[in-house]
Amino acid sequence: MNERRIHQIFEISILLKGAHALIECIGGLILALASTDSILRLVNWIMQPERLNDPKDFVASHLHAWAQDFSVGTKNFYAWYLLSHGVVKVLLVIGLLRGKMWAYPASLVALGFFIAYQLYRFTDTHGIGLIVLTVFDLFVMVLIWHEYKIVRQHVPAR
Repeated sequence: MNERRIHQIFEISILLKGAHALIECIGGLILALASTDSILRLVNWIMQPERLNDPKDFVASHLHAWAQDFSVGTKNFYAWYLLSHGVVKVLLVIGLLRGKMWAYPASLVALGFFIAYQLYRFTDTHGIGLIVLTVFDLFVMVLIWHEYKIVRQHVPAR
């Protein structure tokens, strides 16, 4: 694969990371502003037709139970996690897309920490989404490292 194609894949993957980061920020803000009661009401409203159709529906029953047990502390943790994770990734994405030298190693370190945390969470939740996200993060790390090596060759020595 030629360097131009690899660079295009790098840019697309970084843009996808940026879009994901914005979604995390929006989700974090919504969680920070929403009450646990409003979350429960929303889940009930969304799942009501399904629960009327099938009172034992697996997804609807589990979402309802999850919303009932969703504490203020849990809500605040997820709001903080999503916001902080999203803001860090937005800043790194901006730095990478602008070709800032600090952004390459900072992104590698941040993604390394995110991967470690995702794998830790996987041991508790066994959520396949965490594995998918981890594989994508590893792929992005390889692209960032590759791009960093090329960019470093073109930066004049100080």
